[in-house]
Amino acid sequence: MISVNNIHTYYGHIHAVKGISFEVRQGEITALIGANGAGKSTTIKTICGLLHPREGSILLDGAPIHKLSADKVVRLGVGLVPEGRRVFPVLTVDENLDMGAYHRSDQAEIAKDKAQMYETFPALKGREKQLAGSLSGGEQQMLAIARALMSKPKLLAMDEPSLGLAPLLVKRVFEIIADLNQQGMTILLSEQNARGALKIAHQGIVLETGLVRFADDAASLRSNAVIQRAYLGAG
Repeated sequence: MISVNNIHTYYGHIHAVKGISFEVRQGEITALIGANGAGKSTTIKTICGLLHPREGSILLDGAPIHKLSADKVVRLGVGLVPEGRRVFPVLTVDENLDMGAYHRSDQAEIAKDKAQMYETFPALKGREKQLAGSLSGGEQQMLAIARALMSKPKLLAMDEPSLGLAPLLVKRVFEIIADLNQQGMTILLSEQNARGALKIAHQGIVLETGLVRFADDAASLRSNAVIQRAYLGAG
């Protein structure tokens, strides 16, 4: 589905992603793991069109998208759940969902999908007219996921969805990600919580200082002694 080929992404003169390559296979969860500053979020932003690589290419179903603006990438089927949730605080829950569907014109289907979001995320049900900024962190994360799903993505890119949440909410977020995948959603997941991410992922990409250190199926990475010591808290 997504093919990332030797991309180099910069912030000014800072070389943040240094020639990484990997595949996101349809119907699977691919986890990008690594410490803060490893290049995970930069990679997600580059795929979603928020940043553009100076070198390399990104293909979606064989077509290049690495030079496209973010809105065009969304229209082609890549949805983003950004780091820090980034809900629109002065808009209502309902209006936030509408923003997720801004490029769609099928009003009847939008209404149907919106109703489905309230069923999928019961914490939002009954709060349609509540300002998003007044929700708890966990509720805002549910809204951010629901908003991204309203774009009807083929690929859902999620940047640190468990960051800053209480342990019970972290568990719930990973359950939701696994459930979405079981329903057929292809997911690219950036996470510092390597244990939680590799538990639900099919494959994992370990980034260190903008480079791919390991790439393997998730079960193999979980049993890798180096990964266990560095990322999973094993002795």
